[in-house]
Amino acid sequence: MKIVTQLFKLTAILLLLSPLTGHAQLNGNYALSGLVKGEDGNPLVGATVSIKGSNNSTSTDSTGHFSLVTNAKLPYTLVFSSVGFSPQEFFIKNLNDPLNVKLSTQALLVNEVVVTASRKEEKLLRSPVAIEKLNINSLKQSPGPSFYDALENVKGVQMTTTSITLKVPNTRGFNSPNNFRFMQLVDGVDMQSATLGVPLGNAIGPTELDIASIEITPGAAAALYGTNAINGLSNLQTKDPFRYQGLSFYHRTGINHVDGIGIRPSLLTEDAFRYAKAFNDKFAFKVNFSYLQGQDWQSNTRQDQNPGNLKTANPAYPELSGTHNAAYDGWNKYGDDALAGSNTVVIKGITVDGVARPNLTVARTGYNEVDLVDPKVSNLKFDGTFSYKLKKDLVLSYTYRYGKMDGVFQRGNKIALNGASVQNHSIDLKGRTFEVRAYESIENTGNSYNVKPLADNLDLNHASNSAWGTLYKNALSAYAASHGGSLTSANLAAANDAARAAADAGRVEPGTAAFNELKKTIIGINNWDIKSSLIPNAPVTGGAALVQKSHMYNADAQWDLTDKVKFIDLLIGGDVRVYSITPDGNNFVDFSRPIAERNTPLANGSFGDNVIYKKFGGFTQVTKTFFDEKLKLFGSVRLDYNPYYDPKFTPRLAAVYSPTENHNFRFTFQNGYRFPSLFEALSYVNNGRVKRVGSLPFINDGLGYLGNSYTQQSVVAFNAAVNAAPGGASGTDATALANRSLLQVADLPKARPEQITSFEVGYKGVFADNKVFVDIDAYANRYNGFLGQVQVFVPNGATVGSDAAVLAMLDINRDPTTATANNAASLGQSRYRVYTNAKNIYNNVGSSGGISYNFYKRYTLSGNVSYNKLKAQQANDIFVTGFNTPEWSGNFSFGNREVFKNIGFNIVYKWQKAFLWESPLVTGTVPAINTFDAQVSFKVPVYNATFKIGGTDLLNKRYIQYAGGPTIGALYYASVTLDGLLGK
Repeated sequence: MKIVTQLFKLTAILLLLSPLTGHAQLNGNYALSGLVKGEDGNPLVGATVSIKGSNNSTSTDSTGHFSLVTNAKLPYTLVFSSVGFSPQEFFIKNLNDPLNVKLSTQALLVNEVVVTASRKEEKLLRSPVAIEKLNINSLKQSPGPSFYDALENVKGVQMTTTSITLKVPNTRGFNSPNNFRFMQLVDGVDMQSATLGVPLGNAIGPTELDIASIEITPGAAAALYGTNAINGLSNLQTKDPFRYQGLSFYHRTGINHVDGIGIRPSLLTEDAFRYAKAFNDKFAFKVNFSYLQGQDWQSNTRQDQNPGNLKTANPAYPELSGTHNAAYDGWNKYGDDALAGSNTVVIKGITVDGVARPNLTVARTGYNEVDLVDPKVSNLKFDGTFSYKLKKDLVLSYTYRYGKMDGVFQRGNKIALNGASVQNHSIDLKGRTFEVRAYESIENTGNSYNVKPLADNLDLNHASNSAWGTLYKNALSAYAASHGGSLTSANLAAANDAARAAADAGRVEPGTAAFNELKKTIIGINNWDIKSSLIPNAPVTGGAALVQKSHMYNADAQWDLTDKVKFIDLLIGGDVRVYSITPDGNNFVDFSRPIAERNTPLANGSFGDNVIYKKFGGFTQVTKTFFDEKLKLFGSVRLDYNPYYDPKFTPRLAAVYSPTENHNFRFTFQNGYRFPSLFEALSYVNNGRVKRVGSLPFINDGLGYLGNSYTQQSVVAFNAAVNAAPGGASGTDATALANRSLLQVADLPKARPEQITSFEVGYKGVFADNKVFVDIDAYANRYNGFLGQVQVFVPNGATVGSDAAVLAMLDINRDPTTATANNAASLGQSRYRVYTNAKNIYNNVGSSGGISYNFYKRYTLSGNVSYNKLKAQQANDIFVTGFNTPEWSGNFSFGNREVFKNIGFNIVYKWQKAFLWESPLVTGTVPAINTFDAQVSFKVPVYNATFKIGGTDLLNKRYIQYAGGPTIGALYYASVTLDGLLGK
């Protein structure tokens, strides 16, 4: 506290010494100075003061004062602007003009400028595509605990929370926790984690103190930004160290798990500081640091996604329903994956009430996610920027970012991130008409691990599937013998419960020292292979470690040639990207090595040469205005090339018609392509009995899954029919051959880039003397070659369609090499989960509308509604695409940033309809969501302090955002921000 007091005193002294108005001559330059206030007479902090037509600008300090050094010749125009206020211009004829300025409040964003929609500055109202902007004021007024939470309230944005530290936005359908189709930029730098393939939320992004604005473009943006932005992008822009100087602190303390369900109430804390300084308007730097820690939301839904009436369970055993389901497959339980046809055993020869029943499918017991994932999470972030003005309009900058995080990430399985880090080095040269940027991202997954193979190997360390099945069957027989000599409808459920307990006897249980030690051992092994089911009680050979290291190199540039061409506005640009992945033998391998050796380390400990993946692109954009600038036409085309695919052209055409300045209609057509992400293209995941492979066709060489495989759905249906046969016919070769027509040959296509064709219309308008802002859009998308995963089964040593191939699919968890009286020996099958293209073409439509009304003084009422719909398909595809988006959603807010002097508030109501979530991990219904968030803020100008108290989900109506995801509840918090200390 003593340090803070001294800082306040130092600030006051510096402010007393600073001039109110006037100018001073400095070596031929002039330092203009003055004071900027709001209409209430309070000084405006961070207001921009710039010379019109140049990059020469500054910002006001903590008392509203500014100083601008210039050698510009008189006369010139000074432009004063601040978020939430109408900009004003002053014509400076001589240096004796007074520079005391008062800005008028502007509650809505009618004069906001955006850059993301067209890669150059333009008015928000005249953007050619749907775009949303959150400025400093709107971010500060958000009731979310962090600025990034404000994205949940943006029109058309669907947020998926996999962890407190990891939130993934999406727009316009086909949502997933690993969203390959949505790009996130920070000051133009792609924030993705290369091998995971997605941005890690804001884990390496700006701090609370350094964020300036967020721009979000829903829908396709590939024509200007390349092939991983076909569902949209967000652009986070940070504060310029030349404009925003001084020292700032931030602290937040919150509490979640307030009801104590599953985990006791827990503290969530975050601390941050920012310091920026400029010298003679030539050199400036800034540094940011933040640290967050707390107890994560937990995924602990015990719902069964494989109830007894399904063919993957035991519809012939109605006694084994509900809590007694022998084929239970819990949403957040792993190692019990009956629905996928793995981690199960088949019990034959079951007789109930003296009558022979079909074979019984029993799932391994598995382990709950809450017992496998530590709820403690943290996020450490640091960044620094150094900027130097080579000339007045030419700035060279270097930025370093580092982020380290814990949390849960979901791809095909849940990944427990533990100490995962991403570093970023960026160099940027920006002039008045051009920008050149180069950056490198370095990824290291630290001590992270895959949750499913951890559960698999914990169970298999106790007993192999075959050994566990024998224990189970023997226990059933023992129970029957001790209860009248037979199983009956009345005791069948109890018998199976007893059999499971007997088969599990001696396995490690959560909470014990043995469990913790074995878990630690498995997490430390970089090999996801489960041990052979043929070797009872073998020592642990399979692991769960996620060991991924990568480098991503990117260079991009753009050049505005408008001044040189004159009759049109012309913008050109290009980029190149190279991924370099260190093979780990488990996720990525050196494909030049023989198949049998790819997962084996060389003598030097490596797994071979680095995996390289690259792409190149360039674009041209032309704009032209007509009819006194009432009509503006946009045309752009982009060429992208990846050596593994044919070059792809991506056009965009748009028109904006503005009959008046406040009414703007737009129409946009655009095409877009998405090359498979690094993981989708080149993964080679050694995941036990299911190997997950990328989409590039050469990976198939020697494996045969493209042309010699059956689909998982058909194999599961086939086995269900074979095992459902009555009496002694159940599970026999004869029954299998009689049901061969159920097996469907996968015939997977050669992978190609995913394509989207999008049409969009929209309107932005301002009414009632700039008090009402309306924004409406509608779209229609067409996806061709949608990329996803399909699981297939390859008959070992046989060709699909043959008797041997049919028998290889029988009893997919049995010992395939042993012949019995009813079953011939076979070489079994190999399983692959393959990234490939859907065969159907998918169409979805949607619309969204938003309105903001500044109805009295600073009171603002806002609301938005979004509609998204997927057109039904006439035929099933080879995999489920998963639209995973509510048909209707929206939010409404009511607030006033200064209802009383220095006191403001905001209340937000969020809602969405229930919807079906489909994924390889969990499929189920996500219930409707209805929550309230709110905050109250209090400013203490004399101390440059802002206090804020608030909460999300105030009524603690626990909800999930996706099937298999964490249950989210109330979070209450209080924060304090000290901003603009030390001034300049």
